[in-house]
Amino acid sequence: MITPTVESAIVVDAADRLATAASTRRPCPPVIDLIEPDDVDTAYRVQTHNVTAAVDAGRRIVGRKIGLTSPAVQRQLGVDQPDLGVLFADMDCSNDSHVEHTRLLQPRIEAEIAFVLARDITAPITADTAPDYVDQVVAAFEIVDSRIEAWNISLADTVADNASSGLYVLGDSIPRTDAPDLATIDMTMTENGIAVSRGVGSDCLGSPWHALAWLANTSLTFGSPLRAGHVVLSGALGPMVPVLRGATYTATITGVGDVRASFTA
Repeated sequence: MITPTVESAIVVDAADRLATAASTRRPCPPVIDLIEPDDVDTAYRVQTHNVTAAVDAGRRIVGRKIGLTSPAVQRQLGVDQPDLGVLFADMDCSNDSHVEHTRLLQPRIEAEIAFVLARDITAPITADTAPDYVDQVVAAFEIVDSRIEAWNISLADTVADNASSGLYVLGDSIPRTDAPDLATIDMTMTENGIAVSRGVGSDCLGSPWHALAWLANTSLTFGSPLRAGHVVLSGALGPMVPVLRGATYTATITGVGDVRASFTA
């Protein structure tokens, strides 16, 4: 068993490795030489260490994301369960005419449903009660990124790396009361007009509502409840694809709307 003192040193070493990769824009080796590949508890402590440092440096938390909800994405990365990360205000590229490619190391893009919360979630919820806490349902892109070389990640690597967070883009939105059955929605994502990813709402843990409930309840176990106004990215509806410099991506989600992102060359 790892003693608290040794564990603390491991957490700091892994956090520093990831933070250095982010600041120098040079991907680093996986952290599983420090953390066992399935040691999620320690990996979340690494994530928390760097999130705390970011907040102390002035970054503002505006929401959370759930990752690894789609079986297609789980197969792409060789993992078998979801994870969560933190969204900062400076990750929001919704109003940018172009997303600056150089902000990222090795970006990939995925289409998903985002939620804007109407009120705090301070007690456990279910997929049936999750809509009661939502104001807006939004078509969104998450632009995921990894500080780990060549996306050579285990579950512990991606958890420690803030769930491989990068940037996000919010598109069309509808009131929660107008939302269709999110388990049955269809998603098509194009790259320069050519379809590159497809999926359905049930590919996201059975429904994005299930994903929101998982995220809210897991956040409670960490003592960090979701708050009114938070943006929640509920997870990929289909396979993620590498971002091409200069490309434009559009996703259409039935019953919700479109989202668009163009990248600098």
